[in-house]
Amino acid sequence: MSELIKHECGIATLRLLKPLSFYQKKYGSAFYGINKMYLMMEKQHNRGQDGAGLASVKLDVEPGNRYISRVRSNAAQPIQDIFAQINERINTQLELNPEILDDIDAQKKNLPYLGEVFLGHVRYGTFGKNSIENVHPFLRQNNWMHRNLIVAGNFNMTNVNELFQNLVELGQHPKEKADTVTVMEKIGHFLDSEVGKLYKKLKSEGYNKKEASPHIVEQLKVHKILRKSSKDWDGGYVIAGMLGHGDSFVLRDPNGIRPAYYYKDDEVVVVASERPVIQTAFNVAYEDVHELMPGEAIITKKDGSVHFKTILKPRERKACSFERIYFSRGSDAEIYKERKNLGRLLMPEVLKAIDYDTMNSVFSYIPNTAETSFYGMVEAAQDELNRQKNQAILKEKESLTDERLANILNLRLRTEKIAVKDVKLRTFITEDSSRDDLVAHVYDVTYGVVKPTDNLVVIDDSIVRGTTLKKSILKMLDRLSPKKIIIVSSAPQIRYPDCYGIDMAKLEDFVAFQAAVSLLKERGIYQETVDAVYDKCKNQSEFASQAEQNHVKAMYEPFTYEEVSDRIAQLLSDESISSEVKVIYQTVDKLHEACPKNLGDWYFTGDYPTQGGNKVVNKAFMNFYEGKNDRAY
Repeated sequence: MSELIKHECGIATLRLLKPLSFYQKKYGSAFYGINKMYLMMEKQHNRGQDGAGLASVKLDVEPGNRYISRVRSNAAQPIQDIFAQINERINTQLELNPEILDDIDAQKKNLPYLGEVFLGHVRYGTFGKNSIENVHPFLRQNNWMHRNLIVAGNFNMTNVNELFQNLVELGQHPKEKADTVTVMEKIGHFLDSEVGKLYKKLKSEGYNKKEASPHIVEQLKVHKILRKSSKDWDGGYVIAGMLGHGDSFVLRDPNGIRPAYYYKDDEVVVVASERPVIQTAFNVAYEDVHELMPGEAIITKKDGSVHFKTILKPRERKACSFERIYFSRGSDAEIYKERKNLGRLLMPEVLKAIDYDTMNSVFSYIPNTAETSFYGMVEAAQDELNRQKNQAILKEKESLTDERLANILNLRLRTEKIAVKDVKLRTFITEDSSRDDLVAHVYDVTYGVVKPTDNLVVIDDSIVRGTTLKKSILKMLDRLSPKKIIIVSSAPQIRYPDCYGIDMAKLEDFVAFQAAVSLLKERGIYQETVDAVYDKCKNQSEFASQAEQNHVKAMYEPFTYEEVSDRIAQLLSDESISSEVKVIYQTVDKLHEACPKNLGDWYFTGDYPTQGGNKVVNKAFMNFYEGKNDRAY
């Protein structure tokens, strides 16, 4: 993608079902679990590079010995940093205690992180919150083993204020209003409550506190805690957690907005945010890795038993389509096929734009993630070129010579790597004109392959703000002097904020919204439109914390999809661009055709799967109208 969209986050959980000595004997290392966690987190570094954390729990540890370890980092390379810290601590202990080198039980007792239950997390920090205190996993400590709670997640809640107030009404005093803290404290409250009820019951049966503990572990119903905790959550989420005694869980939201996949056999239970992560780390087949269903939790008890429980009634599946377009790695077999289809389905509009002149058109892409959709677009373009060859042969069949036939058959589609990103270039100057000049050189171009008579077709994953296109890419492409520059987006127009995990918060940042504003002003209906939308948003916000309708859709209603696209092209190309510029966006219908299982499209359509989403978009508009530079969630 030519411009970064930050995404929260990636999770990885691992439960070892055998004693550590089993992994030492079979795989040559008691550190099997730690090594696998490193692999799973590193394979998900695309999901978050601002921070990383790992927590582990040791099972059946005697009192007086540490059984929970946690490390977090917000260093420049956080995954490498936390595992460097882990390795240093383990190696230091081994040097101090060389007698435990061949004693697995002694290693478990003395070495940190050498446990059976693991929870890892990689994250992008949103709206400036990237201090070490904001890095997952979060830890809620207690001297009762089963009241210790470790939580991490890939999520965003739209109703943090209400959830915070609920905690206050329960008598708690949360240390901050962040959604991770509120989620953890809510689970922690019902964990405490459930443990208290079980102890009261066991006490009535004659058990003392020490005797009651193992029975509490055995009888604790994690699914009941999750049902009570999540009842009022509004958002997209995958919440993972561990209890101090060894129970673990992963819960997915009822719309399936955020992704989660699992694998289990008689050695391990694994959950991650992406399927190929598990396939690669554990060398298992595609069909052995399963998707966690919306509203469902996978719960692994201390005894190793695995349970799937419906925690929240599943609603209409609205899995995030941006996972397929951009965020998830394209090594997933389904995602690779879908991204190719996204490119292929754009080809009819591209052919119209180049007047079916494939021989005088050069096809390329914005590196690096648009490459797969580029392949799909090129395959469709090749089909068109083959059709043109057949047509030429049939038309000239009476007079066709061997030389002419060879010329027709030798026609090739012209594909080039035009844009080259200079990953080392940093815009270190803050003064606007100087900075803009540097931004223009973040991308370089390949000279000598485009003629003045050529159309230059370049595909990108999506166009969000359009800043990099306007200040860098279009200026660089224009230096090649093509007849026409066609920018193709494999995603539809991003018109609305996301509030379920992607860092897209402000309406005025979206070039599609800017285009709608520009068109409204051109037609002389801007003020009446924004006043009417504002009044509806304000009236609704005064009556309820949840909104029934997205009123911002009215900003786009007067215009066709193509009118908005054409205005975006005008906004992106200033007077310094001499080539004609056209922008082609994927349609929502074709997006759904390409990605039939991930129909979450609220950032394109404004059709939010929860009422909290409508509340966020209306609040975003109010901020825009009032000139507030605030986030809507």
